[in-house]
Amino acid sequence: MVFQGLYPVYYEKSTYSIDFIQLKQQGIEGVIFDIDNTLVPHGAPADERAIEFFNQLKKMGFKICLLSNNKEHRVKPFADAVGVEYIFNGHKPSKTNYEKAMKIMKTTKKNTAFVGDQLFTDIYGANRTGIMSILVKPINPKEEIQIVLKRYLEKIVLYFYKRHNMMGK
Repeated sequence: MVFQGLYPVYYEKSTYSIDFIQLKQQGIEGVIFDIDNTLVPHGAPADERAIEFFNQLKKMGFKICLLSNNKEHRVKPFADAVGVEYIFNGHKPSKTNYEKAMKIMKTTKKNTAFVGDQLFTDIYGANRTGIMSILVKPINPKEEIQIVLKRYLEKIVLYFYKRHNMMGK
C-alpha cells in the first residue's frame, strides 16, 4: 500500500491517554515528543497537566526529548517548564534530529518511541528513522492554514490506515 510509510504503530485519542506502562513493558525507554497540538494547543505554554505528565514519565524511568520544527524561543521555555531536553528547528520528517534525540537520551531505535499529531512530519519522520510512531489526535482544531490543508490529506491516509487495521493487516 502506498501510504504505509505514513501509518503510525499506534493511533491514540490523546498523548495523555497513551498507556506508558504498556510501552515500558514493550521495552520502550525513551520517548520523543512533538509539542504543539500534541502536548498543548498550538503556541500555548506548558500547563499543569503537561508538567505533571512529564514528572510522572520521569518517575517511571523514561528518558524524554522534545523535537519541534518551531524556533528556539517557542521550544526552550516549554522544555524548561517540563524539565526535559529539546531540539528546535527539527526539520521533521528528516531523520537527522530523531537520531540526535536518541543520542541525547542514549537510546536506540528499538527502545525509542515518538509521539506527535501530524502524519506528514511527525509520523513519517519517526517511521523513516525506524522508531515506534504514535499518532495522537490534535488537541485544538484551530491551526495555521498550511496545517489545515495537510489535515485534509491526513484524513485520506487515516481512512486507509483504519481500513488496513480492520482487515487484519
